[in-house]
Order: sequence, then C-alpha cells, then structure tokens
Amino acid sequence: MSALLEVTELQAAYGSSQVLFGLDLKIEAGEVATLLGRNGMGKSTTLRCLTGWMAPKSGRIRFAGEDVTGWSADRIARLGLAIVPEGRQVFPNLSVLEHLQAFAANRCAAVQPWDVERVFALFPRLKERASNMGNQLSGGEQQMLAIGRALMTNPRLLILDEATEGLAPLIREEIWRCLATLREAGQTILVVDKYVKRLIALADHHCIVERGRVAWRGDSAALDADHALWHRYLGV
Repeated sequence: MSALLEVTELQAAYGSSQVLFGLDLKIEAGEVATLLGRNGMGKSTTLRCLTGWMAPKSGRIRFAGEDVTGWSADRIARLGLAIVPEGRQVFPNLSVLEHLQAFAANRCAAVQPWDVERVFALFPRLKERASNMGNQLSGGEQQMLAIGRALMTNPRLLILDEATEGLAPLIREEIWRCLATLREAGQTILVVDKYVKRLIALADHHCIVERGRVAWRGDSAALDADHALWHRYLGV
C-alpha cells in the first residue's frame, strides 16, 4: 500500500529565487510527522505546495492515491487535506458555531465523523463561546477554533502550521493535549512547530529542512538522542 502523502524531488521558486531543491517527504496513514527547521529554510513553501497554494517548479506530490501536483487548493482540500494556518485566520464576523457549520463535510466517508458536538467535547471552551464572533475570541480560543474548523472537514491529513506560536503556556498545553488525543484517534498529522521536546513525545518521525533540502530525517528516539542536531539545524 502506498503512503498517504509522498513528496518526491520537490523544487519550488519565487520567480528567479529558488527555495526548494529536491525535497522528499513521506507520511503513512495514521502517522504523526513533523517538518522542522529554522525560519526561511523552506517549510512554509513546502506547505504551500502541498496545499495547492503554490505550483512546484518540478517534482511530484502524491496524496490519497492521486498525483495532485499542480492541483488547485480547493481540489486538494476536497480530497481530504486540511490545514490549520499560521495566524489562525478566523472570520471576524462569523460566530464559533457558524465557523464549524460552514466547514462541515465528510467527503472521505469517515466512520465516526467530526461534528459540532465532537469538536465541543474536544474544546469545551468553544462550546462556552459558541455564539461569540471570531473577533471576540482570545488568541488561544481562535487557535482552538481553527483546529476545530479543520477537523469539521474530516480530513485524511491534518497540517498544523505553528499552532502553538504566541500562545500562553496553559493554552499551549491544551493544544498539545488536543494533538495527543487526535493521534490516539488515528488522525494523520503533519506538524510544523519549534517545541522540539513536545514534538518528540508526539510524533513518529521527523524531517529537518535546511536551505530547501532535507538535512536529516529519523524517528523520535534518534532525534532525542542527538541534541547536536537541535543546535545545528534548529537553533535550540
């Protein structure tokens, strides 16, 4: 059986400025994987290519059995890819409930699909704020809503881009708890974040990107055992 996501020799550029130089990435169904690296090393560009917001210069992206290279963002989303974007990007004039209802879909025919009540069970704070507009939520509540909104699409693959960035420690812990719960439920996840210790506890394997190339890949045990990698590539 092929991987849920398989990226081969991905190259991408902004005009004459090339950013990705033959990046490879593979995620099996049910795995939690990370994409690590300092700012400006190509992580965001990789996500833009995966989600259809940027066309790669060359290489192949296979997702859910389809070659989705060059597909539009909406077409890839309908195949079962959802992203929790950096900066949350909630709608200021929609309530929490309206956000969740607007994104409700089960295109992949999940046996136990995410619905409003299931999201509220994962994030009780959202249930308390169900009638609040997006611009009336705290940063942490907006992040919970962004995750809940993505889950309402019942994705095959959930991507989280800096989901804990700028959050208070208690809220950050709630997001990590949420991700651990999703992992236990079998959700396939790709995480971009800087908290290496928490990612080691969460993820199955890791990919470190340096200047648009894969500098290192391995499992959590290997990453945990080599702190020199952290200093060399992650600035920890």
